Amino acid sequence: MKQDILEKGAIIQRDRETYAIAPHIPGGITDAATLRKIADVADKYQAQALKITSAQRIAIVGLPEEKLDQIWEELGEKAGAAIGLCVRSVKICPGTTYCKRGQQDSVAVGLEMDAKYHGLELPWKFKMGVSGCINDCAEGCIKDVALIGTPKGWHVMVGGNGGAQPRLSHKLLENVPTKEEALAIVDHLVLWFKQQNRRCRLGKFIEEMGLEAFREAVMADFVAPQ
Repeated sequence: MKQDILEKGAIIQRDRETYAIAPHIPGGITDAATLRKIADVADKYQAQALKITSAQRIAIVGLPEEKLDQIWEELGEKAGAAIGLCVRSVKICPGTTYCKRGQQDSVAVGLEMDAKYHGLELPWKFKMGVSGCINDCAEGCIKDVALIGTPKGWHVMVGGNGGAQPRLSHKLLENVPTKEEALAIVDHLVLWFKQQNRRCRLGKFIEEMGLEAFREAVMADFVAPQ
């Protein structure tokens, strides 16, 4: 029986014959030329559907296995990390770039995180979000690690996830004053998670240890950038 093909970012569909792929669209921000390319590929290979995903991508659904390499080549990008034990797309809101409610530049910060972490292999899947205000349109409340903008900086949220055992995230730190420090904390959290080498979501550690013990364990050796 056919299975997902991780190295090609291909997800087997209900018919157990065709696949879906999700070209990477960092932060869900794209342009007309990219949209035309995706539409042209979908038409050429007779895709069954184009599906906008919750991760701010456009999935091309119902593609033949033997054409996957050719399709990725025509899209002009490497296989998207839509599946597998890795960091998925970083979900971002419009932030101060576009939104009247934005308090921090979630677009710039989110794109920086996406460029650094998207597809990074980890012991288990890992999701991130960046919201420019406490309305949290990037749904950091259900991400492993998220940044939420405030007038005074960034809240660092940890331990959220959806799925069969959903968890809401916890506030690890509040009003971190600079982008540089917030990003350094994110990097520290990702490294800590990788070092644990355990097949579970980050929230499982908080559930077992308690938030204060988790905070102490993770942040004990953190050094803020100068």
